[in-house]
Amino acid sequence: MIGRMTTAFEALLPTTERSLLHRVARAQSEGRAPSFVGAVARGGAMVWSGSRSCVDGHAPDADTQYRIGSITKVFTAVLVLRLRDEGLLGLDDPLEKHLPGTGVGEVTVAQLLGHTAGLAAETPSPWWERTPGATRPELADVLGETPVLHPAGRSFHYSNPGYTLLGALVEAVRGVSWEEALRTEILEPLGMDRTTGEPVAPHAGGWAVHPWADVMLPEPTEDLGVMGAAGRLWSTAADLCRFGGFLIEGDDSVLRAASVAEMRVPVGPPAVGDPLMGYGLGLQLAQKEGGALVGHGGSLPGFVAGLWVDVEEGLVGVALANATSGPMTGVVATDLVRIVAEAEPRLPEPWRPLPESEVDQELLALTGPWYWGTYAFGLRLGAERGVVLEPLRGAGRRARFKALPEGGWIGLDGYYAGETLRVVRRPDGGVSHLDLGSFVFTREPYEPGDAVPGGVDEKGWRGL
Repeated sequence: MIGRMTTAFEALLPTTERSLLHRVARAQSEGRAPSFVGAVARGGAMVWSGSRSCVDGHAPDADTQYRIGSITKVFTAVLVLRLRDEGLLGLDDPLEKHLPGTGVGEVTVAQLLGHTAGLAAETPSPWWERTPGATRPELADVLGETPVLHPAGRSFHYSNPGYTLLGALVEAVRGVSWEEALRTEILEPLGMDRTTGEPVAPHAGGWAVHPWADVMLPEPTEDLGVMGAAGRLWSTAADLCRFGGFLIEGDDSVLRAASVAEMRVPVGPPAVGDPLMGYGLGLQLAQKEGGALVGHGGSLPGFVAGLWVDVEEGLVGVALANATSGPMTGVVATDLVRIVAEAEPRLPEPWRPLPESEVDQELLALTGPWYWGTYAFGLRLGAERGVVLEPLRGAGRRARFKALPEGGWIGLDGYYAGETLRVVRRPDGGVSHLDLGSFVFTREPYEPGDAVPGGVDEKGWRGL
């Protein structure tokens, strides 16, 4: 019941593999799933997969398709970010600019991506996941008469119609169908030939398991029509491992690493009642035991799915099951990641000196302690002439800075993200201080004669 993809990456230990299989077996048994597939990728390749089935000798493998529901939304978000990177739209653009006539055109692209547009969670009746897409052929049918429930930009409210609008936006700007854009811009470049809009054998059938008895009922598989961008796709554990690797490293043929990293940044407050779960640009963000994870869950009648990634460890966990409810695939996917991270933590990269071309004596002279008031910070050189500013004692505002072509640096993360750090010199050319968004950092704390806002008491430091 274990299948493996041959890779150049170091194999997992037998004890780790046993723990992974045990977790999948327990999930299938306790979740009462007809079948369950789990997989782990590391270093960009699948290193383990395992499965369990209610039919002896007929367990699925990592190449068996399952419906992945809302994991589809991550693919739609990638397509939108591609349009942004090409300069065809802006994330702050109102929807009306590119997709007129929806009736909700004042909401922005970013708000739709992050579920902060205030739109309803679902379409008007009947239940869209269990009825043909022909029931709601137009966007107006998806949105209904009262599509807006909350003020835009104020709070997180998950919206399936919002991602239907993003699929229509892709079609309007790109000039091809959402599925065609998906195939040529994401699936083919990443080699995901087992991810499709319709099931392609071998694939699992969707089942409903009775909540109070060990009996099953087949679930219908509907063509979701215009709702496809919110949850249509079928995929496999192997393909989702490839996609998870992309969510860690990016791929210039699809979306550059910086834009993928942007997807992982929270865009609003967490959902009410779930302070450990946030949302970025198309990605769910979770604070779990052992660290932060990004990914997405998915469900449609007959199927549940989970894809979660630990960027720091370079690990991807995938869990797929063919039951409407019961199997906790999201939990299992995160557990698979945790099992490997704890049993076989990633080895840190070897320390290496900076390339000679990046060593600048003037920059080197700026390193060391600096003081914001009496707070002690250290400035050290980073890669590509960047710098890192971090507190020397206790918790504080640590940030990385990227060098600007015109001089100075721009903050990349934390409190100082987007803020400019620059060197201020005296008339004689010597360094006076560092300016960071109006904060003054001096070489000594409140040294007389330094450029300290408000000045320094002329009596200097004193005892009680």
